Amino acid sequence: MFGNSKTGTLVPISGVDPRSGAWTHSAFVPAPLTEHPPALSPETWMRVANARAALAALDSTARQLPNPKLLRRPSLQREAQSTSALEGTYEPLRAVLTADDESPASLTMREVLNFVTMADVAFDWVGEGRALTVSMLSELQRTLVLGTPTEGPSSGQIRTIQVVIGQRRTAAVAELPVKAARFVPAPPGADLEARVHDLVRWMGSDHKRTMDPVVVSALSHYQFETLHPFHDGNGRIGRLLIVLQLYANGTLSEPTLTVSPWFEARRTEYYDRLLAVSCAGEWDPWVSFFAQGLEESAQTTHGQMLQLVEVQSRLKDAVRSSSLRADSAHTLVDYAVAHPSFTVRQVERDLGLSYGRANGLVAQLVDLGVLAATDETYRRRFFAPDVLDVLLNT
Repeated sequence: MFGNSKTGTLVPISGVDPRSGAWTHSAFVPAPLTEHPPALSPETWMRVANARAALAALDSTARQLPNPKLLRRPSLQREAQSTSALEGTYEPLRAVLTADDESPASLTMREVLNFVTMADVAFDWVGEGRALTVSMLSELQRTLVLGTPTEGPSSGQIRTIQVVIGQRRTAAVAELPVKAARFVPAPPGADLEARVHDLVRWMGSDHKRTMDPVVVSALSHYQFETLHPFHDGNGRIGRLLIVLQLYANGTLSEPTLTVSPWFEARRTEYYDRLLAVSCAGEWDPWVSFFAQGLEESAQTTHGQMLQLVEVQSRLKDAVRSSSLRADSAHTLVDYAVAHPSFTVRQVERDLGLSYGRANGLVAQLVDLGVLAATDETYRRRFFAPDVLDVLLNT
């Protein structure tokens, strides 16, 4: 499979299986990224240009909003649901949007919501002007697995064991897992740690004179996924880094972009394109595919943003035409757009209201049809049906 590889090398690995005894195999180690982009076709450069235009349109609209951060959490929850589904942790989008984030109903829901927490931490770091470091990546991974079955002493550390990814379609049923694997990433050790540090430095460098940010992001994503630096969570962290890097280099002024739904819908091709870079140096198809993903994701996110702004305006009109005149009613509408579901206690805390005032205000907006309640009797949650419709149907 790797006979024509131009992007890395195979290195020997070995171990002992309790049943079959000693084994030897090979792992793939990607070459470090350079300051020069791979050779790309005119068609791929056009894809890249289209992606940049779509990202610019999304960012232009975000900049014009009075408070673009209002739309960050809905985007993150949608991203969390899709990026987790890509890794085999599935929860319906409606369930994620209305979940009790303080007391998730299941371990799988905890995993999904951990992604939202992790992304919030990452975006706050970048917003504060902090540079990406390996220790920051480690903290993100630790946050992602907190309270899940994969949490352990090695959480937040570059992996110290050999891992394998997937299974070849032609693998025999009883074949040793390492030999049946679709891909075997770099072995653990000092070399892996050094390559992760090199990648982080490369991601933080200024490539504006030599590479388009879309190409930089495509190369970074490939390198991170191929190194597979952590025992768990590499796919989810890697897809977060796509948006985080675009945010850090100024391509996006607000990280509302949602990319994983597009890749999830093309799961097989996504993994095939990544593998083809390692096996045969097929950078051009990968960058083209990646750029198309950013372009169409930006267009979808842009459309969803405009719809949410329209819903926000419509709900505020409903408040204005009612007997309610308090500014806090309009603030609660904004809150309902930014938080697809919430409790009265959260409104009390986040809006600085007394519990009685928060409870009464929520009840008034329910009477107006602006808000609705979930079916739960304990820790009842509320949501704006029109907001949920946008998030579920775009």
